[in-house]
Amino acid sequence: MRVYLDYNATTPVDPEVLDAMLPYFANSYGNASSIHSSGQRARGAVDAARESVAALIGAKPSEIVFTSGGTEANNLAVLGMVDCGGASDPARKHIITTAIEHHAVLNAVQSLEKRGAEVTYVAVDRGGVVDAEDIAEAIRPETALIAVMHANNELGTIQPIAEIGRVAAEAEVFFHTDAVQSAGKLPLDVNKLNVDLLSLSAHKIYGPKGVGALWVRAGVPIQPQFFGGHHERDRRPGPENVPGIVGFGKAAELAKQRSTEDVVRMGDLRNHFERSITRVFPGIRVNGNLEQRIANTSNLELAGIAGESFVIALDLQGISCSTGAACSSGSMEPSHVLLAIGLTPEEARSSIRFSLGRTTTDAEITYAVETVQRVLERIRAVSPVDTSVAPVR
Repeated sequence: MRVYLDYNATTPVDPEVLDAMLPYFANSYGNASSIHSSGQRARGAVDAARESVAALIGAKPSEIVFTSGGTEANNLAVLGMVDCGGASDPARKHIITTAIEHHAVLNAVQSLEKRGAEVTYVAVDRGGVVDAEDIAEAIRPETALIAVMHANNELGTIQPIAEIGRVAAEAEVFFHTDAVQSAGKLPLDVNKLNVDLLSLSAHKIYGPKGVGALWVRAGVPIQPQFFGGHHERDRRPGPENVPGIVGFGKAAELAKQRSTEDVVRMGDLRNHFERSITRVFPGIRVNGNLEQRIANTSNLELAGIAGESFVIALDLQGISCSTGAACSSGSMEPSHVLLAIGLTPEEARSSIRFSLGRTTTDAEITYAVETVQRVLERIRAVSPVDTSVAPVR
């Protein structure tokens, strides 16, 4: 039996999404910028998808900028906003972010540091939550952008985005949130969240890889990061990935329809999984904030167990999970997210992420629980460790 529990890394393409995409690989292959009938059919499909993506987050279709994925969306938000000085003011080169952001944000911010920008990395608490007051205290006259992710990809922790948004608005600082992991798992309304820019990725919501979007509130200045034609209202040049965008639109439509049902079911399965594992092995701790997290994510610290070896052992038994962010797989460094919440490097390397999805079943969770228990028992029989009760974070 194969059980996939790495949905935060990527999701399978929904069959309805695939069906929507297929015609645009073969029969309706026109360039969406062409004025002939084939091009206009493609343009109509892109426009329809733009409406669906906008509807998922309560936005206007004209505010959606299609990109090659969440990474490009995050880069365009961070680099494009700071290049504008946050408000067309070159003197504003200060950025506020957190220590647990995805590398698509952190590496973009660090590239700006090398170019002379100043960055404040606001700490999070033991559960991985940032305090909006700490964000407020970090704001300076030269602050161009605040960038705080909505839900963390490793812990599932949900940040107080609406509260931070109010702080940003009062200070007249633009605010970006990476909603790649929260889309389809939390209600998204850009106006209620009080954000100015928001990133999405299709392959996290059962759409295709290689397509994402940046929502940019009307009137917010942003500098494109490469140049060519006048696509996406001069914000992202290059012919649109029509099949991918069509798939993204269908995935967004399905996410809006199914998210409530999906979230309730995934939460029940995740909680059953955690209760079953920690009951047998009380030394296992759940990382992050147990109340303030998305429903599908469980990050477990397995004391004394090498995380990567455990992932491989589970894979041999048919279970797919991970030690953290898929973009950092193969790295020998411990997770920057887990270090930021206070784990030691050894504890971070002993932590495993399980993330459930729309297609996860009761039978799969039962098998996963049995397999984790069996593998842990075998490892600890060979290399015993202290399994005394440890507090759940």
